[in-house]
Amino acid sequence: MHRKILIASIVQLCAGSLLAQPSTQPPADTIGATPQLPKPNRQFIPTVHIAPAKGWPAGVQPVAADGLAVAALATGLDHPRWVYVLPNGDVLVAESNAPAKPEDGKGIKGAVMGFVMKRAGAAVPSANRITLLRDADGDGVAELRTTFLQGLNSPFGMALIGDNFYVANSDAVLRFPYVAGQSQITAAPTKVFDLPGGPINHHWTKNIIASADGSKLYATVGSNSNVAENGMSVEEGRAAIWEFDIASGNGRIFATGLRNPNGMAWAGGKLWTVVNERDEIGNDLVPDYLTSVTEGAFYGWPYSYYGPNVDVRVKPPAPEMVAKAIKPDYSLGSHVAPLGLTSSEGAALPAPFNAGFFIGQHGSWNRKPRTGYNVVFVPYDGKAMPSAQPVVVLSGFVSANGDAYGRPVGVAIDKRGGLLVADDVGNVIWRVTSAAGGAQPTPAARAADPASR
Repeated sequence: MHRKILIASIVQLCAGSLLAQPSTQPPADTIGATPQLPKPNRQFIPTVHIAPAKGWPAGVQPVAADGLAVAALATGLDHPRWVYVLPNGDVLVAESNAPAKPEDGKGIKGAVMGFVMKRAGAAVPSANRITLLRDADGDGVAELRTTFLQGLNSPFGMALIGDNFYVANSDAVLRFPYVAGQSQITAAPTKVFDLPGGPINHHWTKNIIASADGSKLYATVGSNSNVAENGMSVEEGRAAIWEFDIASGNGRIFATGLRNPNGMAWAGGKLWTVVNERDEIGNDLVPDYLTSVTEGAFYGWPYSYYGPNVDVRVKPPAPEMVAKAIKPDYSLGSHVAPLGLTSSEGAALPAPFNAGFFIGQHGSWNRKPRTGYNVVFVPYDGKAMPSAQPVVVLSGFVSANGDAYGRPVGVAIDKRGGLLVADDVGNVIWRVTSAAGGAQPTPAARAADPASR
């Protein structure tokens, strides 16, 4: 009986997706410092518009903006999610996927969502390792590939402070001794900080970044639900960025109300992050965003979104929390799923890519037409505040038939100034460099990309 109900639910979901009305709002209206937010459209059956994961056909690769070139640094990886560049130029890749989450996805809705994630390429087993790539001759192709660390628990964020290498597993931050130039670590880890995990661990990816002086680590922890439907008791310490003092081992919550923060970067003396917002209230709600993070600030989740816009699904309401909610700095558009974030500092790319943020957008599963599935650049002014519409850096991750060749995740600037992009469906690390000549790239809101179909 359970199987029949599940099949019927999947059929109903697919039928509902086919009948779902596409967005009529111009993309540019939903992007920027003052996005135009439509009225919520609460969906009993959410729109499902998946780009099924297929991988790259032979001879096909992403399309770089005019003035840029793209090539593979390494191929044949196992769900590469995150990239980190060591001081000597070695590139570390977290090959990872979700850990076991026995309490997440229970019931018919959970089973249906499992089906959705499988089609999107997000249900493969986790390799639980970090791989080292070395391009010693500088030709743009890694000639050395070795297992740097293994036996981890869904690793994601990485940070080197002095001779200590830190890894954010899905439930803890580990420390390993590191010697410059080594291609493998075999020493046992030391657990330095626990992170919220548990049997739900809905948003499992945990990223870390060090402070400028190396005294602190900041860690992202996503929520355990869409809009607290599991109750607030399971959200303790989640939907937040934590600050950990390395010397004392003490930790505290730095900012809250961030549904699913992932990438972090320093710019203009501020900590910045990209956040995946909530689902199931329409094609154009709620905007995912890029924002600076203020100590002690509350950004709305789950009670409100984009400042004071109340989410009536959350019971009981909390008007006192809504009154405290800070509006994010910059909307990236709804459901683009921003994961990777890095400042352009150190990049050797032509204008307009010399002052701004690069963002890896994993792409929507619940919007019609699709959005994201690209890497964009958000220019910023002299105070590191976003100052213009995004510019598409890499596109072409979705075929004309709607299949996903790849999905961008982590981004980083390498030792030679190239932009690295982890592609967890294509199993590639792409490298973007400057090309001779070329016109200015097309603004993201107006770009013609198959992902938007």
